[in-house]
Amino acid sequence: MCSHYEAPDPEHLFNVYGSIPGHKYKLDLWPGYTGPFLRQRLPERQDEDASQVEVTAGIYGLLPHWAKDTKLARRTYNARSETVAEKKSFRSAWAQGNHAIVLARAIYEPDWRSGIAVPTRITRRDCGLMGIAGLWDRWTGPDGEETLSFCMLTVNADQHSLMKLYHRPDDERRMVVILPNGCHQDWLKAKPEDSWDYMRQYPADRLQATPATSTSR
Repeated sequence: MCSHYEAPDPEHLFNVYGSIPGHKYKLDLWPGYTGPFLRQRLPERQDEDASQVEVTAGIYGLLPHWAKDTKLARRTYNARSETVAEKKSFRSAWAQGNHAIVLARAIYEPDWRSGIAVPTRITRRDCGLMGIAGLWDRWTGPDGEETLSFCMLTVNADQHSLMKLYHRPDDERRMVVILPNGCHQDWLKAKPEDSWDYMRQYPADRLQATPATSTSR
């Protein structure tokens, strides 16, 4: 499960997608922080001359409409693909096909093989951005202001040659769903009933891991 990751800077987003989120965001992200993500441009926002992919920002941790406050984001930043369709926090976004891509330079996981958690920075071996499959939702706060939020989807990694090395010895190994570059548009446009087709492990030989120097908030 991923609770900590690095987002690309606005300049990088503009160079790749031609736009940046309308809200400021942090580059070092934890649940509850605001970060960038991609989604299919909504019908009312579509324009013949504009990209059909929208770069926006929201709270890391999905906030369904019934959330009382943003504190729920601390528990809804990852969604298990096996149960996402039934879990109260995620089932509406999954059923509606609210697909997002969470952009990350790197993710962090704890390496417990020494008996002590060693924060580890995991990146793509080619140094490209990770496009992580996720969901987004809208939430209206007590003040009436609408807020976007997002989460990352995860799959079992007990047999993944790299990601099985992380987390506590007795815990199930999990990993986020990193999409191949060629699948990004397809995931954003996929119908809800086709969502499960994208829940796959990213090849271990395309990732690399190094001990992190710092993971402080």
